[in-house]
Amino acid sequence: MKYYYNPNLEFIRTDFQGNEKYEGIFTMGGKPVQPDFKEILKWQVGGNPQRKEKRADKFQLQWQENNDIFKIKENCIVWLGHAGFMIKLDGMTLLTDPVFGHLGGFIRRKVKIPYESKYMTNVDYILMSHGHRDHFDVASLKKILKLNPKVEFLTALEIGQQLIRPLLKHNHFQEAAWWQKFNIPNKNIEIIFLPAQHWNRRALFDFNKQLWGSFIIRTPKITIFFAGDSAFMDLYQDIAKHIGKIDIAILPIGAYRPSIIMQNAHMNPEEAFNVFNILNAKTFIPMHYGTYDLSDEPIGEPIRWLRQLFAEQQHDGLMELGVGEIFYF
Repeated sequence: MKYYYNPNLEFIRTDFQGNEKYEGIFTMGGKPVQPDFKEILKWQVGGNPQRKEKRADKFQLQWQENNDIFKIKENCIVWLGHAGFMIKLDGMTLLTDPVFGHLGGFIRRKVKIPYESKYMTNVDYILMSHGHRDHFDVASLKKILKLNPKVEFLTALEIGQQLIRPLLKHNHFQEAAWWQKFNIPNKNIEIIFLPAQHWNRRALFDFNKQLWGSFIIRTPKITIFFAGDSAFMDLYQDIAKHIGKIDIAILPIGAYRPSIIMQNAHMNPEEAFNVFNILNAKTFIPMHYGTYDLSDEPIGEPIRWLRQLFAEQQHDGLMELGVGEIFYF
């Protein structure tokens, strides 16, 4: 087994050698992470037991317009929909997995972005968790690059070489293995690439040719965890052990049914709630629900389920954001 990493970046763990590849594809524990084709076929031809409930669900995300988001000076987080966030931290502007339009021309975005594109300026870094089209959208990224030509991508191994450079004609990127720290000139900010249980594919023959992962963003005063896309995994205990205190956990809660297909790639709300507790985080910001309809559960079920879990545990750490809403910290 050969291990891959960026020799120009520092590891925060001395016991981690890099990410595994088997026959040219990235793996977890020596095994490819991938959905079972037979189960996918059954899903496509079978019925959804929640079909009536799904059709009857009229849930819509709250939305508010704000063309001044990118002028904000204070530390804050703004949800842009799905896994997209603007994070303002110590004068730097970060974007995570920004996707603004419809997916593939047929999966429609159900909530508008909170600003006109022309106001999307002063972006310093784009954090890309992986290459799936609901997280890496070429048209959305080109809009950002037009207004921010020197923006730098922080991403996973091979995302820059295989996706950013050829698709976007952009060369400002850093690629990391899990547990590697990106080179950031602002020494008050650390951004670290961390594990996730997921997979990658954009075309027919590029399955897991690129890595995937999650991020820690921290200063001496605050630590934010952005999970990207992930199933529930044992490695969350490792993250808690090696990262320490986490103030804000941004976790996905949607696209989990049917579980036989989704359970190795996405968390349901109860699993996300368990991750929140494993990380011992103070504030839970949910994402990856309500913006696109990607799976069998009713569109409002994830957030209703999560609210119920917090109510049952009498926990006040849920920060449910509307799209365009500003959360100052």
